Amino acid sequence: MTLYLFYFLSFVAILSALLVVFSKSPIHSILYLIITFFSIAGHYVLQNAQFLAAVHIIVYAGAIMVLFLYVIMLLNLNKETEPHKTSLAKIAAVICAGSMMVVLVASLKGASYLMAKPGGDIGLVKNLGKVLFDEFLLPFELSSILLLAAMVGVVMVGKQDQRTQILTNTPSTEANKIE
Repeated sequence: MTLYLFYFLSFVAILSALLVVFSKSPIHSILYLIITFFSIAGHYVLQNAQFLAAVHIIVYAGAIMVLFLYVIMLLNLNKETEPHKTSLAKIAAVICAGSMMVVLVASLKGASYLMAKPGGDIGLVKNLGKVLFDEFLLPFELSSILLLAAMVGVVMVGKQDQRTQILTNTPSTEANKIE
C-alpha cells in the first residue's frame, strides 16, 4: 500500500512540476507549484517525518506561495510586457537543465545510505520535543524570549505610528477659528 501511495505521490509531484514549467499563465504555475509542495509533504509523511511535512506545508505552500501570488498579481504581467525569448536562449536553458540533471543523478547514485529506515521514530514531533527540552533547553528559551521581545516591539511601533497619524490628521485650532 505504501509503495502505491509513493508512486502516486511521485507521479503527482512530477506532473505538477512539469506543469509549473510549461504553463503559460503565472497564476496557474503557482497553483501547480502548491500541488507539488503538497505531494512532497506526502512523501515526508511516508518517511515518518510528520513535523517536517507540517512545516513544509505551512512555510512553502502557505506563506511563500501566497507571497509569490501577490507579487505576480501586483506586477500585472501581460503578454505585451513580457520579453520574448529567442530560440538560442531556449536551447541554452535546455542544455543547462540537462547537465544539471546529469550531475544530480550522478551525485545521488550512490547515496542509498542516506535513506531513513522505514518504521523509525526519527521525524516524530514527540522526539523533537524531547530533544528541544532536554538537550537544547537554554537556546530554545532564549529564542522564545527574543521572539516575544520582537513581537512586543512590533506592537509598540505600530501603536506609535497610529498615534502620530491621529495627531497629524486632526485639524489645528487655528484652522477651526478661520472657518
